Amino acid sequence: MNKTIILTAVFALFLSCAATVQATATVVPLEELQPTREQRQATLIIIRVIDKHHYKHLQLNDDASNLIFDRYLEALDPNRSYFTARDIDRFSVYRDQLDNALLQAHLTPAFDIFRVYRQRVDERIAYALDLLERQFDFSLDEDYQFDRADAAWPVDRIALDELWRKRVKNDVLTLRLNGKTEKEIKKSLSQRYQGVKRRTQQLDSNDVFQTFINAYTLSLEPHTSYMSPRVSENFDISMRLSLEGIGAVLRNENEYTEVLSTVPGGPAALSGKVQTGDRIIGVGQGSDGEIQDVVGWRLQDVVDQIRGPKGTVVRLRLLTEDAGEGGPEKEVVLTRNEIKLEDQAAKKSIIEGLDSQGLVRIGVITIPAFYRDFKGQSDGDKDFRSTTRDVRILLQELQQEKVDGIVIDLRQNGGGSLTEATELTGLFIPSGPVVQVKDSSGEVEIEKDPDPETVYAGPLAVLVDRNSASASEIFAGAIQDYHRGIIIGEPTFGKGTVQTLVDLGRFVREGGDKLGRLRLTMAQFFRVNGGSTQFRGVVPDITYPLGSSTDKYGERELDNALPWAQIDAADYRPRGATPVGKYRENHEKRIKNDAGFKYLTEEGEYLRKLRDRSVVSLLEEKRKREWDEREVKRKEDKNRFRVAVGLPPVDEKSSASEDAEDDVLSKSESDLIDKILINEAARILSDYIGDQGHAAMVN
Repeated sequence: MNKTIILTAVFALFLSCAATVQATATVVPLEELQPTREQRQATLIIIRVIDKHHYKHLQLNDDASNLIFDRYLEALDPNRSYFTARDIDRFSVYRDQLDNALLQAHLTPAFDIFRVYRQRVDERIAYALDLLERQFDFSLDEDYQFDRADAAWPVDRIALDELWRKRVKNDVLTLRLNGKTEKEIKKSLSQRYQGVKRRTQQLDSNDVFQTFINAYTLSLEPHTSYMSPRVSENFDISMRLSLEGIGAVLRNENEYTEVLSTVPGGPAALSGKVQTGDRIIGVGQGSDGEIQDVVGWRLQDVVDQIRGPKGTVVRLRLLTEDAGEGGPEKEVVLTRNEIKLEDQAAKKSIIEGLDSQGLVRIGVITIPAFYRDFKGQSDGDKDFRSTTRDVRILLQELQQEKVDGIVIDLRQNGGGSLTEATELTGLFIPSGPVVQVKDSSGEVEIEKDPDPETVYAGPLAVLVDRNSASASEIFAGAIQDYHRGIIIGEPTFGKGTVQTLVDLGRFVREGGDKLGRLRLTMAQFFRVNGGSTQFRGVVPDITYPLGSSTDKYGERELDNALPWAQIDAADYRPRGATPVGKYRENHEKRIKNDAGFKYLTEEGEYLRKLRDRSVVSLLEEKRKREWDEREVKRKEDKNRFRVAVGLPPVDEKSSASEDAEDDVLSKSESDLIDKILINEAARILSDYIGDQGHAAMVN
């Protein structure tokens, strides 16, 4: 197979952004929604490739058919707002037949279900538009379940009408509480609902096929997916332009476009105003262009609105994660820019003069990504940039500056080059294996440190968080297994699988450009101790108690993710284990009354409760009271933190999103929180250094 290896979680997540369907410009007649010869041909090739090369060997039988059936319905109607229980009963004849249908490239069931889906969308949108012409009574004490992913299918059309009555009422109330006039509300929601109908009517045969085949691939695990020819072409364009824009990784979540992460060095990250978990509900072009409501849009359509030439302005209307469902909106202005290699390059700093740490100097090396200038390397440039080369220089400089220990900061590092993860580890160990890669045939290949030189052998800590993924997990896992340093922070993302892109056209003599590509999971990473980085990630030796549970984040959040596994350990020679119990106790004592950690813990707990909610009140007075109480409490918590760290409190009559000066202070506050986390890692490492020095004096 022609392999393009994908080793980074952020890249993989961006792929989900790029590999979403781009709609055709006109309405596709229902009678044209029929499978094609090329799609049947692609089906047979996909099944053969998966059967031979996929890491997980799943037998295509009745059990698999049930999984595919449920995932296809979930892909079409994730919030169970269009189909009724009667529709599902009607479709149930296909529940245990999809395995045979796929094996025979019989795609009629998928198209039959989709045609019904499109009819239901037309019916629901017509009803929603009719509801906008009516008056709602916001003095009634009733609730709306906005998250219906686990709810029962509405029994019949009457139940569906009631569901949509509450849905439209909630949409109206949300805009009403955000200060919109009745005219503005009607215009905005009319455009939103009509847009859902229009985009659904533009889905063509290739879109239906891709959705159905991906229901099959997702029954294997989350990272295997099919790209139709049109999407493959768009993916190639996206890869050429992927570093120009605002620098954000996005996904669809319950009709919203959600920010999964921001790219270090990109406009979104540099602004400090776009955070993981924020939902994009509107996009405007230029400084004064009308903001289009994008709720209910498909991901690629939203990406097309956000993406644009360097130097141009885009405005995002956000429903921030901390606002919750139906909360206050805020607008962010960003200037699109190219993310250069220098923006993601490793950087150093020195921490000294921390309380109770004496004269200890701690060097910090921040690594936003595992980068490598492959073009420069292939062109013969002997000085091509790479993570390992840059960090080697920084390590030498820090040692010349007489630091006592070094912290490697991998927070928000979504991965990158496997070669860089391996070679970087080699800077801290004499020699030996770094990571094991097991393929679908069960063969294990060991990636080893190619350089016997140890550039830095002194005290070391590695700081990670929930967004440290893939290559970051390989490095942190190896450092932990070799007992080479103390791992600090949050459990990491947990992506321990390897993907490759397979061009389906390679398997036919002609017409290959009409078949698309398959993104295939074909291997899994294992640490040198034999445990996988998959699912569990790397669990720190000392965990920051930040309040927000990591059980529902990263790979652990994804349906059908490959489980943690173990193979034989590699032949490696770890140092003697560092007893971290004492340093953990010191850490817990320090942060018990620390204003920064207390604020982060409270904020994390608050966000966790918001994520666990699935119901909101439609009683305007109650909704506004809850909103106001939430805002007051959060502002009190924030001001208590700001005062404790020397920042002025936010005016009680304003919010950070309403005042430009407060936005600047909010960025300073974010930087300060970041400093609190890195300083605590430095204190932990200083504890270890102090013990080492004391032991040396005693000896």
